[in-house]
Amino acid sequence: MRVSNNLSLVLLAAGVTAQSVEPETGKLGDATIVSNNPVGVVYKAVLPAEAWFKPVYPDGGNIEGEVTAVAAESGEGVVYTYKLSNLPKEGGPFPYHLHVAPVPADGNCTVTLAHLDPFIRGENTSCNPFAPQTCQVGDLSGKFGEIRPEEDGTWETTYTDLYSSTLEGLGSFFGNRSIVFHYPNKTRISCANFEKVEGGVSSSVTVLPTVTGNGSYTILPTGGVSTTTGGGPSTTSDAGAGTETTTSPPLSGAAGLRGSAVGALVVGAVVMFML
Repeated sequence: MRVSNNLSLVLLAAGVTAQSVEPETGKLGDATIVSNNPVGVVYKAVLPAEAWFKPVYPDGGNIEGEVTAVAAESGEGVVYTYKLSNLPKEGGPFPYHLHVAPVPADGNCTVTLAHLDPFIRGENTSCNPFAPQTCQVGDLSGKFGEIRPEEDGTWETTYTDLYSSTLEGLGSFFGNRSIVFHYPNKTRISCANFEKVEGGVSSSVTVLPTVTGNGSYTILPTGGVSTTTGGGPSTTSDAGAGTETTTSPPLSGAAGLRGSAVGALVVGAVVMFML
């Protein structure tokens, strides 16, 4: 199993070398390092028994295994560990990404929407792994290399992504979202939801707003949801197209707690004055 916290070593082990692609900053800037991830919180995504793209396994079956994600001991970034087997014998190397929406009960990987992209970078320009802060937060294979299975169909690796979050309320939080495995042509082979297995109760699933027609969502750095609808080109991944964008209020988090505390102080002051 490949294990390294050094990005250059991980990339070289995965067969990735320096690229000529210029880094592309997102509309909201580069991704920021998450340094306050709660220690001891563990999320896991276990792949289902059957693949979503059935032609890959005509006799039934799927990629087997799981992805475990835990905050680094320092709280800076997230350590991902992959233990996979029964990978397709042909068609690789295989990209994989964190996606915005969870997998529904029927296992339909196509409704997991776009890559997790809170800084609205888009994916028209390939990720430059030597400038990972300029990549989509969810483009894990772009930052650390695509899956190149061993001859026996297995693949195991561990790395630390500094831009992922296990802190609920941030746009880079993935604990209530999904991971999707693809062919290079973007065909979605299989997918699975992350669930909290240690450090507290399971995270609730994000309830996304409804859009009519073609549409897409973007989870913003603050945790808010940007909804794009219409008929123009999309600014986020492969989820849809649109020209009109609205942003919902941020999800509850530290900012929400501070707002509640201020409100409580104001009410308390009014009561004291009345007395």
